[in-house]
Amino acid sequence: MEDEFPKKRNVRPTEKSNLPIVTLLVLVLLVLAMLYVGYEYISDSSSNSEELTSVVVDSTLDEQSVGEPITDEPAEALETTPAEKTAEPAKEKPKEAEKETTPAISASSVGGEQITHTVKSGESFSTIASRYNLKTETLKGLNSSSPELKSDVTKLKIQVQAVHTVGPGDVLRVVAGKYGITKEALMKANGRTRDFSERGEKLIIPFPSKK
Repeated sequence: MEDEFPKKRNVRPTEKSNLPIVTLLVLVLLVLAMLYVGYEYISDSSSNSEELTSVVVDSTLDEQSVGEPITDEPAEALETTPAEKTAEPAKEKPKEAEKETTPAISASSVGGEQITHTVKSGESFSTIASRYNLKTETLKGLNSSSPELKSDVTKLKIQVQAVHTVGPGDVLRVVAGKYGITKEALMKANGRTRDFSERGEKLIIPFPSKK
């Protein structure tokens, strides 16, 4: 007679195994190791290619520099050719400024009579020459020994047409007409501001044209 309560079958105990997890971890580690090795290989190959490139460039530079002579002279000296060196003018010492000299002029070359003019304050060679109807160069040539003018000290040699002594009836207009000059030129040469002259007075007669 069978038991009223049948016996339970032997149930296979469930076993918890960690093998799949360990396998998965191993696979992940292998993949990471392969990636790391691949990255190292790629970086090494790129660095090697750069070194090869730099070596090629350096070799070309060396080939270009083979034909250049080796000297101890600086670069600037190498750029200058022998012809350019000979063409360079020798350095000369600075010359002193040449003094302006006016050639001397003789009184006989100008003609007329000679008088003496004492320089007054504010006068110059040009103003004095204009007064006596002379060129500035002529006045300087007659007084080449007096390059500087000092008022009330310097006395200049002046060449004029003549020196006229006023006689009866010699008004300025009449005197000017005798020598072929204007009354204004006569008054300017004698420093006059009025049309007046006295008997026995000496009047300076300038040249009709500039000498």
